Amino acid sequence: MKLITAIIRETKLDEVREALIENEITRITVIRVSGHGQQTREHIYRGKRIVPGLIPKVKLEIAVNDDFVDITVNTIINSARTNENGEVGDGKIFITPMEECIRIRTGERGGKAI
Repeated sequence: MKLITAIIRETKLDEVREALIENEITRITVIRVSGHGQQTREHIYRGKRIVPGLIPKVKLEIAVNDDFVDITVNTIINSARTNENGEVGDGKIFITPMEECIRIRTGERGGKAI
């Protein structure tokens, strides 16, 4: 089991979610976050150039069985890219091992609980 965490542009959320659903990945958690990396946006405020410290993004958390890791990652990559080549700020994907998953309602554990 793996936990896939993706940080994407807010404007791409619907497109990514629909693509995941088409690939039978329907259980996701969405969190609004702010951060910065290589992407910067400049604004002119009262004649001064201002670079804000944090840019709004969306964080997706998706717990999957090992068989669904590649499908999930490829779906996110293909639907979250700004264009064919991508752009700075399109986001990142992190894959971490998940030791255990427990469904609270039934007490099921492991892959069945996902």
